[in-house]
Amino acid sequence: MQKQLIFPAALGVIGAAILLSLCVWQVQRMAWKNGILAQIDARIVADPVALPLDLDPVADKYLPVFVKGTTGTEEILVLTSQSKQGPGFRVITSFDIDDRRVMLDRGFIRQTDVDAARPATSLVVTGNVHWPDETDSYTPAPDPASGMWFARDVDKMAAALKTEPVLIIARSSSPDSGLITPLPVTSSSISNDHLEYAITWFLMALVWVSMTAYLILRIRRKTV
Repeated sequence: MQKQLIFPAALGVIGAAILLSLCVWQVQRMAWKNGILAQIDARIVADPVALPLDLDPVADKYLPVFVKGTTGTEEILVLTSQSKQGPGFRVITSFDIDDRRVMLDRGFIRQTDVDAARPATSLVVTGNVHWPDETDSYTPAPDPASGMWFARDVDKMAAALKTEPVLIIARSSSPDSGLITPLPVTSSSISNDHLEYAITWFLMALVWVSMTAYLILRIRRKTV
């Protein structure tokens, strides 16, 4: 091999090896993430239990529960939308279970139905305990005039509704309100972009090899 080709060839091999190793790492991460998502999905649909007295936001995340209680008359309306129903809100109320008061995310109501009366109602609910993390530094504060919220924050919502910092997201409730559609907990909101990253690194490796081959070809032509 001509001396002029040693450096670009070595650079090509090293660069391609690094990019392909990143591709393999992302494939491994994808397998790990798929395993985690499978565990979460299995936990979400497991047999529901009575609401435990002591709850841990980490250990009890997605815990399926079966509860009977009464909704409060004060609500938090969290702005959202559904692809087939348009804009609307998540309806979150206090929920009295015996001598406890927690929060219940009843589900989605369309904007056109939000002014309909929703009195205190006794409900039988199957759902999941959850502590959604939806706020960041760009999330607007709740609008005091309309009572509209722009994201769910368990601690702040609990303070506003004077409840425990516990949120049950309904999977089903009886009787059916007719206007509110449950939005059950799913793993679909958990990002899993590792396949896209793996493809990106692989394509970059192909481009790197192609550029290296082109550079070597030009050097060979100049030295002939």
